[in-house]
Amino acid sequence: MPTSHPSKRPDASVALNMRIKPATRNLIDRAAEMLGKTRTDFMLEASERRAEEVLLDRTIFTVSAEVYAEYLARLDAPTQPNERLKRTMSTKAPWDEV
Repeated sequence: MPTSHPSKRPDASVALNMRIKPATRNLIDRAAEMLGKTRTDFMLEASERRAEEVLLDRTIFTVSAEVYAEYLARLDAPTQPNERLKRTMSTKAPWDEV
């Protein structure tokens, strides 16, 4: 049975080393402690979230000219009154109810 080197397995952890200013490390440590997380877990979670945001912000959807024209037409069209919209617009906001 062949042995697999850890770095060749897609689910294996790999080391990531970085230099960081003490003030930044302390800030991260304080925030991680408030959430009951380790520094590593906090940093990985925050980095992963930001990486996903960056990639999603740059996602391009390719559609046909007809689909795009319909999309623009729907954006430009006035809203059509309906019961749900009427109910929403006539409901007082929670902060207005005093």
